[in-house]
Amino acid sequence: MYSPDTTKYLIHISLTAEGVVEKPDVVGAIFGQTEGLLGEDLDLRDLQRTGRVGRIDVQITSKKGETKGEILISSSLDRAETAILAASLEMIDRVGPCVAHVAVASIEDIRVSKRKLIVERAKEILIERFEDGAIDSDELLDDVRQSLRIEKIGSIGEERVPAGPNVLDSDAVIIVEGRADVINLLRYGIKNAVAVEGTNIPRTVIELCEKKTTTAFFDGDRGGELILRELLQVADIDFVAFSPKGKSVEDMTRKEVIKTLRNKVPVEYVRDQYFEGSAEMPSDLKSPRTPDEDDVTERKGRHQPAAKRVRDSSGGPLSLRDHMDDVKGHNVARFLAEDMSVVKELQSDEVEKAIETLESNATGLVVDRPVDQKLLDRLVWKGLSYVAARDFKGIIKRPLTIRLMKMGQ
Repeated sequence: MYSPDTTKYLIHISLTAEGVVEKPDVVGAIFGQTEGLLGEDLDLRDLQRTGRVGRIDVQITSKKGETKGEILISSSLDRAETAILAASLEMIDRVGPCVAHVAVASIEDIRVSKRKLIVERAKEILIERFEDGAIDSDELLDDVRQSLRIEKIGSIGEERVPAGPNVLDSDAVIIVEGRADVINLLRYGIKNAVAVEGTNIPRTVIELCEKKTTTAFFDGDRGGELILRELLQVADIDFVAFSPKGKSVEDMTRKEVIKTLRNKVPVEYVRDQYFEGSAEMPSDLKSPRTPDEDDVTERKGRHQPAAKRVRDSSGGPLSLRDHMDDVKGHNVARFLAEDMSVVKELQSDEVEKAIETLESNATGLVVDRPVDQKLLDRLVWKGLSYVAARDFKGIIKRPLTIRLMKMGQ
């Protein structure tokens, strides 16, 4: 009986018969014309019976009175014995009633083919199935520190809202949307975040906002906007940090988180976007004073003089708030890139003309002039994500894709 596990070689034999023959004719010719030719030790029938030669596979087709095809015979004999057996098959000169021509085309070493398959599969396994075993000390330290930070997440108040470990002791807190957001900030060492977990703002969060400097930091989608709108109606918020459009706080990288928090803006700059025509606006936000260079805001006694906020004395990068303070009162407009660098600076009355040639990396506009519906529509069409202006006049249709911030007088 033939066992494929012991096969060493595969004999490929080409066959041409001058007439129409069938497979049984070919097999009969092989056994009949090789019988006794090589002695008892290499008799084909005995070799098949002991499993040293496999079954004979005949693949032929007949066309126009001629038959052509291939004969395949597997062998577990050694190289010399296999060669002798293959040579004996070339002695076949007739198949059935037809003249035949038989020749050994090749002898394939099955073990070589298997080794090639093994090597190729081993390469795939090495690349795809092995877990990365490289040891990086910094990664190990980061993993350990991250696990410690995540373990420190707790809950506060009667509502048991998720919060970082420093929320109650810190002078400032960050209001986020859910538990996953608090965990992500903990990964980056920010331990003073507390979650509202939905649009029904917990009393615990409202009380925190009355006592501490608070920054609202929600997802950059419609849900985040709705939560911010409600939070501003029921709580005393100081700053708003706007996430990139479509970004969730829980998925943001460390760089994105730090950059967004650095570019937070005072709540006075965004109040009109959320409370235009609203009768529910808190009394302390109805008549805000926009900080100027001589103003020290005493609200809760925690804000810094505006003159110190305009620029970093070391020449560091400007925030959105810095750009607003810079252009206000100077009839200047700035198109800004995502990293808050200036793409283009010009006179505020030249904005319409500049839009035509505006570079594609511009994501926002800060302008010391009113913006009307026509200009707003062109800025939306250009793909800008926010506009900070002195005022917004005649805005009938406010697109959801762009954020509007009023700088004040």
